[in-house]
Amino acid sequence: MNVEKKLLPIIVAVSVLLGAAGMFITLQVTGGETAEPVMQEPAQPETGSDAVGEDAGEEEPSAAVETSGKLSEDKMEKFQRAYATIMEAYVEAPDEDELLEGAISGMLETLDDPYSVYMDEESAREFMESLDPSFEGIGAEVNMINGQVTIVSPIRDSPAEDAGLRPNDMILEVDGESIEGLTLNEAVLKIRGEKGSTVTLTIERPGMSDEFQIDVIRDEITVETVTSERYEAGDKQIGYLEIRSFAQDTANRFKEELDELEEQGIDGLVIDVRGNPGGLLQSVEEIGNLLIPKDEPIVQRQDRNGDILRHLSTQEGEKEYPIVTLIDEGSASASEILAAALKESGGHEVVGETTFGKGTVQQTFDLGDESELKLTVFKWLTAGGNDINEVGVDPTEEVRQPEYFYLSPVQAEEPLEFDENSEQVRNAQLMLEGLGYDPGRTDGYFSRDTEEAVEQFQADVELDVTGVIDEDTALALRDEIVDMVRDPENDRQLNRALELFEQ
Repeated sequence: MNVEKKLLPIIVAVSVLLGAAGMFITLQVTGGETAEPVMQEPAQPETGSDAVGEDAGEEEPSAAVETSGKLSEDKMEKFQRAYATIMEAYVEAPDEDELLEGAISGMLETLDDPYSVYMDEESAREFMESLDPSFEGIGAEVNMINGQVTIVSPIRDSPAEDAGLRPNDMILEVDGESIEGLTLNEAVLKIRGEKGSTVTLTIERPGMSDEFQIDVIRDEITVETVTSERYEAGDKQIGYLEIRSFAQDTANRFKEELDELEEQGIDGLVIDVRGNPGGLLQSVEEIGNLLIPKDEPIVQRQDRNGDILRHLSTQEGEKEYPIVTLIDEGSASASEILAAALKESGGHEVVGETTFGKGTVQQTFDLGDESELKLTVFKWLTAGGNDINEVGVDPTEEVRQPEYFYLSPVQAEEPLEFDENSEQVRNAQLMLEGLGYDPGRTDGYFSRDTEEAVEQFQADVELDVTGVIDEDTALALRDEIVDMVRDPENDRQLNRALELFEQ
């Protein structure tokens, strides 16, 4: 094959990365229309089908790219000389495709941007399959942060959440095999799998001294992007809308649910984007148009030249009721745009914890051979012009959940019993305390009081009363805690939001 023809994907990629200031990008989609770059989630799905925030409309071939940027003749000659020298002189015959793909990956690595990645044919295919809202996997968004595959957010009610995975958990091993040195896409392919199969993840969690393992049973998950409820706050009726991702149909679903709540009559609205990893820029803008006063900014985009484009609301009139937004460390990207817009342009309260902090936008480009380049194309700023990348959006009122919301599952492959001292014992003590038992202490020492609390718990859940935490007791503790976490009565952030409407 002609070297220049083989180099075409790299030449195109180099042109995109090194193009002149006046470069232009044409996105070709069905019908020849020009597509808007999408605000993608801050992460790669943990399975090839978990990309709940990706552009669900790009089931057609990904965008092709034209650019006015060109490599100078001397640089292209240098590149070709290096390629030819390696092909002809290296001690072993290199694989041409691996050499070229390595060159593209190498260029992206120099950008020091975890969101700009190269996807070979297999990874690109998996990526496109991931756009289906129904998938098989563990249900978590992951990203490469400081060289570590890191959980951005487990999807609500997913196997990942049930198993106790949390934002910022770092995955060290998959089924006992280290993933150090793998690309994000390579790690994703190891984590994904068929419904009913189990994957064992070795986790390092900030604030914990020891690594631990979590078994996750993969399942089929259908993501409902918007759900609604009604709550009472004193004598007021409060609507509640949870947005789980910003996908193609999310804005329409949001409007349908909001219209229904308003027809029933509400005195306030809670919008919950906790654990929402993000999604389409267009989706969050459309929702912003329903909530933000006319001509107020929803988001601002900044290009490579520093030029800023403000996206203004087109809403006629203002909502007559107050809005409270719920956020946490798993709220990212498009979730942060909405929370910041409601806070800065709408003047509404935001309750919870500081968000993830992802302030860049990616677009996927077809390199002509079924491989793709996902590239950061601009930064986004909040409605008030603030850069939240790696910083996050702060709540107007910080509220932490009860301690047991943040606990790791108890690992009891070796039973935990009287006189032991470990982090696993401490987790069990905090779980027992959260469930209403009195372990006597929560410092990790397995005391007689802790033993009695374990015995009481075992009797209540109809296990053998031994006072020893074995695997069955550990699983029962986890299940009881999951039920506690899902009970709205224990949700301090939601309850504080409702209290604000009574003031």
